[in-house]
Amino acid sequence: MTFEDLGRFIERLPFATIDHLRPATQGHPEQAVAIAERLEAASGAFLATRAEPAHGAALAARFPRAELNDLGRTVYLPPVPEPEPTGRGTILIVTAGTSDLPVAEEAAVTARAFRNRVARLTDVGVAGIHRILSQTDLLRSAAVVIVVAGMEGALPSVVGGLVPVPVIAVPTSVGYGASFGGIAALLGMLNSCAAGVTVVNIDNGFGAAAAASRINHS
Repeated sequence: MTFEDLGRFIERLPFATIDHLRPATQGHPEQAVAIAERLEAASGAFLATRAEPAHGAALAARFPRAELNDLGRTVYLPPVPEPEPTGRGTILIVTAGTSDLPVAEEAAVTARAFRNRVARLTDVGVAGIHRILSQTDLLRSAAVVIVVAGMEGALPSVVGGLVPVPVIAVPTSVGYGASFGGIAALLGMLNSCAAGVTVVNIDNGFGAAAAASRINHS
């Protein structure tokens, strides 16, 4: 298509520029299936993240063996046979509250797809700090800890003060007005006084798992 052809799909209003071509180029389920087919043909596996319900349904219909995680919005087709986990140890994923679970599940599925042993510790935020303090043995048994928290984002600092291993903090967009969609948690984590805490972007469970996997395999 020429630029003149593309112009036919653009509608300009005084307050917006509408792209009528967008549905053909962004996010259609059949495009996700086509991409997954090529990935499966090349490696026998694929991982899709941020899958909307239509994408998940289309992928599940095409790949009956695929594992849908509705909470984490992932679709994972593991290879056959699925290799044993590798790496130095376990990636432990810790959540402050149950509302942080979608981001944590994205991280858990991603870490598994990258051939890591994964463990979960859920709903142990600072509102009841004894919940995390009673789990120090589990925390210290991990090779890497991913901590997912919203609100003021305090939990990674607590965990960072309890463990000698890398801590990857994930701020979530969970919170009320002054949380600014996760910015308050992000800034709190960036200003952590605990050594060894690093931070990824808001709601970026995939990025946290990718970083943790590299640490675990280094």
